[in-house]
Formats: sequence, C-alpha cells, structure tokens
Amino acid sequence: MTSPWAVLARVVLVLAVVGSVVAIARLDDERWGEHLRARFVYGLPWGSFLTVGFVLAVYLVVQGGLTSWGNPVSLPFRAWSYRYPLGMVVAPFAHVGPSHLVGNLVGTLALAPLAEYAWGHYPPTRDRGRGSAVASAHSHDSRLERPLARILAVPAAVVAVGLFTAVFSVGPIIGFSGVVFAFAGFTLVRYPLATVVAFAASGVIQQVYVALRNPVVEAGASGGGYGLPWWATVAIQAHALGLLTGVVVGIAVFYRRERLPSAGRLWLGTLVFAIGQSLWAVYWFRGNGQFVLFRALGVALVFALAFLVAASVATPGRVRGVRRVRRVVGIERRAGATMVLLLALAVLAAPAVPVNLTTTAATGTALAQDDGSAVGTMDRIHVRDYTIYYAENVTNRVVSVVDVSAFGESTTVNASGVIVESGQRSLWTTGVEESRLAFAGCATVGVGGLGWRESVHVSRTGWKAIGGGHAYKVRFGQGNGSRFAYLSGPATADATVENRNVSVVPRRAGFGVVVSRANETVDRVKLPANGTTASAGGLRFNRTGGDLFVAADGTRVRVASRETYR
Repeated sequence: MTSPWAVLARVVLVLAVVGSVVAIARLDDERWGEHLRARFVYGLPWGSFLTVGFVLAVYLVVQGGLTSWGNPVSLPFRAWSYRYPLGMVVAPFAHVGPSHLVGNLVGTLALAPLAEYAWGHYPPTRDRGRGSAVASAHSHDSRLERPLARILAVPAAVVAVGLFTAVFSVGPIIGFSGVVFAFAGFTLVRYPLATVVAFAASGVIQQVYVALRNPVVEAGASGGGYGLPWWATVAIQAHALGLLTGVVVGIAVFYRRERLPSAGRLWLGTLVFAIGQSLWAVYWFRGNGQFVLFRALGVALVFALAFLVAASVATPGRVRGVRRVRRVVGIERRAGATMVLLLALAVLAAPAVPVNLTTTAATGTALAQDDGSAVGTMDRIHVRDYTIYYAENVTNRVVSVVDVSAFGESTTVNASGVIVESGQRSLWTTGVEESRLAFAGCATVGVGGLGWRESVHVSRTGWKAIGGGHAYKVRFGQGNGSRFAYLSGPATADATVENRNVSVVPRRAGFGVVVSRANETVDRVKLPANGTTASAGGLRFNRTGGDLFVAADGTRVRVASRETYR
C-alpha cells in the first residue's frame, strides 16, 4: 500500500518540475516556441514520439510486458543468427527488462528530438546570400519534402538503422541502444556540444522517473551481492556501430546543407560523449563469468575515433588570398577522412558476418562415480523447441563459434550454469550463471516466442566442506513437478581426523558423508538430520543447525556447513 509520505513526495516533485520549467520559460528571453514551430509541425517532434511508441509497443505486446512488466520474454528476441530472422528483426527494438527499456527510452527522448530538429519537418532552402539553411514551411518540391513524409522519415530511419545494427553486431544483441547511439552520431555532426548537453540531460529525466516510481527509499547496510562487472554487460561494438552509422548519415545530410561544425568543436563533442558513454570499455570474455578489460586500448581508440570524425566533416580554412587553395585541399582531406571513416565502419561490422552465419548446438553429459550416483547432467527439460539443462565447464557455443586466439586470449571458453538451447532458433546461452545460482540459490528461466511464454524454476542446495569445495545438487521445477538437473562431485574437508578424510556427497535423496583413507573409501553414511548423530569409519558425526561436526577421541572438528543464499 502506498504511504501518504510517498504520495506527498510525488506531488511535490511534479509541482517542482513543472513550476521550474514554466518559470524559466518566462524568465528566458529566447522565444523557444517560435524556434520549435519553425522546425516542427505545431512545435512538436512527432517522429520521436512515434519512435518511442513503437519501441514501447514491442515491449508491451511482442514481449508480453503488458502481463509481465518486470519479466518480459527476451531469449527468442535476440539476434542469434542470420538463420533466425525473427530474432534479427525484433532484437534492436526489444529489451531484457524494464530498467533496460527505460534507460533506452530516456536516451531516445533526450537525443531523438535534437536529431529531428536538425532534420526538420520542413525542407531546407539555401539562402545563397548567407550560405545557411532556413526552414520553408510553404515550398514543397515533391511529396518527399512534405512535412508528413519528413515526420515519417524519422521512424523509417530508426527501423533501417536498427536492422543494420542487428545484422552487423557481434553476438546475440538485444536493445535499442544502437539506434540511440546513431541519434547521437547524427546530432554530433550538426550540434556537437548540444549533443553532449542533451545526453547529460537524460540523467535528469532518468532521475525524475526513478523518483516518481520510488519517492521514499528505506535501506540498511548490505553484505554485497552477485553481479557481473558493469562494463561486461555493455554491447560496445553495437554502440560504436550505431555511433559511426549516425555520423555517416549526418555527413550525407549536412554536407549538402553546408551546416558543418568546426573540427575542434566536433572533436571535443565526440570525445566527451564517447568517454561519458563508456565506448572505451573494450573487454573480452574468458568464460565462466570471467572478463578482462582493455582500458588503455579503449581510451586510445576513443581519441582516434574523435579525430577521425572531426577530420571527416571539418570545414576548410578561410585565410584571405589562399582561400581557394585551402578549400580544395580541405575538401580532398575531408574526402580522404570520410573514406577512412567508412572503412572503419566496414571493419567494425565485418566480424559479425561469420559469427551470425553460424548455428549452435550442445549436449549435456552424465558421468559415473564410485558409489553409483551420477555426477553431471541428470535430466533435461524440453519446452517446445527449447532444451534446458544444467552443465559445468562446457564449451560456450556462442563465444567459441569462431576459433581465434590472439594476445593470450582465445574464443575457446567454457560456460557453467543453466544452459538453454534451441536448434530451430540457432539459440545457445547460459540462462543462469553457476556463480549467480550459487549466490542466490534460485532463479527463473523464461522461454517463449510470439504469443506464448513458459517459465522453469531452478534451485540449488548444497554443503561447503571446510577448507574444501562445495557439494550440491540442482533441481528444475516446471508447473507442479520437479526433477533433478545436476549432481556435483564430492567436497572434501581440509581437516584430517585420525588419518581419515571426510567428504560430503550429494545424492538424489539428501546428502551423504564418505570417510576415506589414502583415496580409498572406508565407510559412508547418510548425512544426519539436525540435532542427530551418525557413525561411519570409526568417526561420529553430529549435525547442529547448518554445521556438521566430526568427533573422535575427545576431539570435535567442524568439517562442513550448509550453503546459505541471498
């Protein structure tokens, strides 16, 4: 139930935002309304609104966000392969969750109107006396120059750029951020510093949204949590691809209008934007949740990118007496830099072709251990065309799709956790990382397609041997039933009691305790229930709460503790 304080806080926030905007509009001498009406029909960026509505509709309707706002269907809507057209088409407009969606929509609201303002709803006509472009609301040489056509050109360009980034992005990308970066690239070519300010303003929009959703927050000390490095969740290649695409389109549009900024302003704007949006975060995946960040290389690449963009659109000098020569040299220099920019775009996009032409497949395996219980994958769940199972240290079929090794890194990496695959969709992914399941103890894997979805619950229980590893088992729950998905190997405590080792072993029915000497099993017994004892191999075991103790000749040692999850 919403508290009165939360309601009051929301009202105060709305009044503060609206009052501040209205007051500053009255204090400022700039006639913003006239400027906007000169560029937009009725002074509004209709193309940007259509774009936001389209992306929101994909989330609500196609991904099922209307019925499950916080947990949309996302797996089938990634760009897995060229052999799976549905993913390629939907991926650039789909999102993995509400925070992902809101972040991209906020970026769109900050940058798309600026890009649409630079484009204009009215066709530009050249004022030869000043060499500038001005808006003409009444002269339309063709249907393509009519305001409605120019408004619709915005969402049409969004779809085209989105499909381009999906087709030429490496890996199964999902999200609208590639198009958001294309908006940024387009506006950088016309308004470099305004682009930086606009994206900074997106933080204000984001904070207002968060404050409206959670006006009052209570929190205490936290013991930490599981999570990947923030830079390991960013599709850097797709972002750079979108940015360069926007720059190229901007050059094509604004070069004809002769409305290009100075090299210095464009260099500074591109540099500040790229650094602020973490395009320097070049990283590689080593498998099993391990990553490496090449920070210095990434920062160097950003400086090179800023120079390349600035050189591609820089206007020639205007020194008297040599203006014509400088202009010819400047045009040649700009043409050469533009060709290099196009080459960089091609190089950035090329690796996606062999990766996206390849399909993936994998199988789980089961091994046997000396007491006859299985170690490894126990069972799989089939949900239509999906196969779901748990496995550890299997080849990552997405990263390893092309075998490449360089600078000590390799594409042959392993994965551990809940594996989801579908040959029909060319889909292979780690639905839940082993480390995440070990931290949380449970998770849900959602699968589906157009018009349907289904969930599989995953849970883990286990014991940690003191000074040793973990012995655990994983179960899948579907509907009202459940089944074993995985049994790990034994976990042996570091302590030696009367020249004997103690190991905890997972079984289908509970856990067992194995007593061994010199790698030979001496005895085994079922792990005792809380408050009870059991004996094996001349040792007496006692369980107190979540701790297992062993006693012999007056010595009592803790050898294992039950896993706890957050």
